[in-house]
Amino acid sequence: MKLKICGMKYPKNILEVSELLPDYMGFIFWDKSSRFFDGVMPDLPKSIQKVGVFVDATLNEIVSKIKKYNLNLIQLHGNESVEFCENLKKESIPIIKVFSLNDDFNFKVLKPYEGVCDYFLFDTKGKLPGGNGIAFNWEVLKKYPSTKPFFLSGGIGIEEIASVKQLLKTNLPIHTIDINSKFEIEPGLKNIQLLKDFKINKNELSR
Repeated sequence: MKLKICGMKYPKNILEVSELLPDYMGFIFWDKSSRFFDGVMPDLPKSIQKVGVFVDATLNEIVSKIKKYNLNLIQLHGNESVEFCENLKKESIPIIKVFSLNDDFNFKVLKPYEGVCDYFLFDTKGKLPGGNGIAFNWEVLKKYPSTKPFFLSGGIGIEEIASVKQLLKTNLPIHTIDINSKFEIEPGLKNIQLLKDFKINKNELSR
């Protein structure tokens, strides 16, 4: 199980978090977000994959950020169509397509995206495209019909460790745990000690 720390914003804090060597670090390029990133990205260890998070951005906007920040993956958090994903795929960069879940989510909507996305990400359906800080009902995932690996997101904190452990006992193809708001001092500024505590527990889960 891999770890993604999303919503990074401040260069000094980015470097502090990078010392923990998460598998992924997420940078939000949606200007309505309180975690909007538009600064200088410090050099990161090569083992950390940089994920650019976009909400209904144009293809040109995404390509521009890929080149500017040398992004490794693209996370689409809006209403991006299958055709849009196909066009983005031509940039030879892995795509994470986000779907916000509630108890009534229809997993059939995933099928058209199977061939154009490398991963799915499941987040909580809320007022914002992401970063709502609340978890969805993970029981819904029992209906997941695909073998495509996915990122699990949505209000995951230290207190969710036991629930994550139970979820990992299933056959669900959980690729990465995605954390953000539950580990913040303020939007975009991560609490290093909390992240250390979570990573210790996460390592225990992986054994």
